[in-house]
Amino acid sequence: MKKYLNTFWARLAIVLLMASLCAWFVIERNWLWLSVAVPTLIWTVWNFYRLYTYHTRKVAFLLDAIENDDPAIHFYEQVVDKDASKVNVILNRIARLLQNIKKETAQREKYYELIMDSVETGIVVLDDKGNVFQKNQKALKLFGLDILTHVKQLSRVSETLKKAFQEALPGQKQQVEYTTERGMVNLSMKVSDITIQNKALRIIALNDINHELDEREIDSWIRLTRVLTHEMMNSLTPITSLSETLLTLTDAQKDEELRQGLETIHSTGKGLANFVMSYRKLTRLPSPEPTLFDVRPFLERMVQLAYHQHPSTPISIILEEVQSDLMAYADESMMTQVMTNLLKNAIQAIDDNPKGEIRLRAYCDEQDMVYIEVSNNGPKILPEIAEQMFIPFFTTKEEGSGIGLSISKQMMRLQGGSISLLPRNDEWTTFVVILN
Repeated sequence: MKKYLNTFWARLAIVLLMASLCAWFVIERNWLWLSVAVPTLIWTVWNFYRLYTYHTRKVAFLLDAIENDDPAIHFYEQVVDKDASKVNVILNRIARLLQNIKKETAQREKYYELIMDSVETGIVVLDDKGNVFQKNQKALKLFGLDILTHVKQLSRVSETLKKAFQEALPGQKQQVEYTTERGMVNLSMKVSDITIQNKALRIIALNDINHELDEREIDSWIRLTRVLTHEMMNSLTPITSLSETLLTLTDAQKDEELRQGLETIHSTGKGLANFVMSYRKLTRLPSPEPTLFDVRPFLERMVQLAYHQHPSTPISIILEEVQSDLMAYADESMMTQVMTNLLKNAIQAIDDNPKGEIRLRAYCDEQDMVYIEVSNNGPKILPEIAEQMFIPFFTTKEEGSGIGLSISKQMMRLQGGSISLLPRNDEWTTFVVILN
């Protein structure tokens, strides 16, 4: 009997019945029975109201659980009240549907986030107040930041960059140039707009122009060098081979002048061939084999090697600001050649300076990028020379080959790093090697 009284229609019938009885007792002036019927009517209405609000509270509880990411929400379906059981079944179904939709939405957002992080273009999404709604890892890498939640944080990188972001308008294309501790940065910005949930957003796409130009320039020099060395070797090989063959002939052995001439041609040809082969190193570097190594012991070995290679040069190499626990992940043999080239250039720059000094620094930034700086107090490098220092075959030395810095740059490029000349600071010329 109780399970029938708990149904919605049973309670509604009881409410109507008690209301009718109360009205009848008032008409008949039966005050005794009316005093009994009125409390019963009030109790029945109250239970009817509780039944109505009970389901409302369950719906509210369901929405709160979903909003708070509670996957354990579940209503007991095997209850006596059939209407309550049906309501619980429906609420459990709604909960499963909403949780599935929320899970699919989260997976889709993660999917788009992975796509954004895989592209080589920096992307930042802003609102009109400068709040950052979305950004990818490439953008953070371009800025050298670990966290970016508001445009104002870009002032830590450059006030010029922050101003460009604040004033960027949809449909606009511009270039932003600013200086950081890594050197000169030149970014191209393309701005577009979108409205999501009645909120206007700006999507800013960023590309490092200098990096793209460097990549294309290196590729062009590599292709040119391959063509030149190939053609030169094609011409030199038959000359050396033919001169060697002619030296074995009887006439050449009897004629001293002819023999000396052929030997000169042969030795010169072999020398030129070896010279050309040295330039082939620029185009056929081995693939890097990165390992984890301690930076400080590595730099200490580089300092000792520099002293050993230049024993007659009165140089002073100071190792400063290198954390004892600083680690780098790179090809150590390639890094040895890069540091050897930089130290050699630094020693040559201060060769005539009795107070010449070289300083080495190594540190790590917020994004775990390792910086190694090689500074010297030699003569200032002219701007027109600085622009060409990493171009293959360019040199200001009488006996220089012009491939040391270009090979170093390519080695760093193969490892995902970079090497650059920083703007002149006081009396110091500084080259910085960056390992990602």
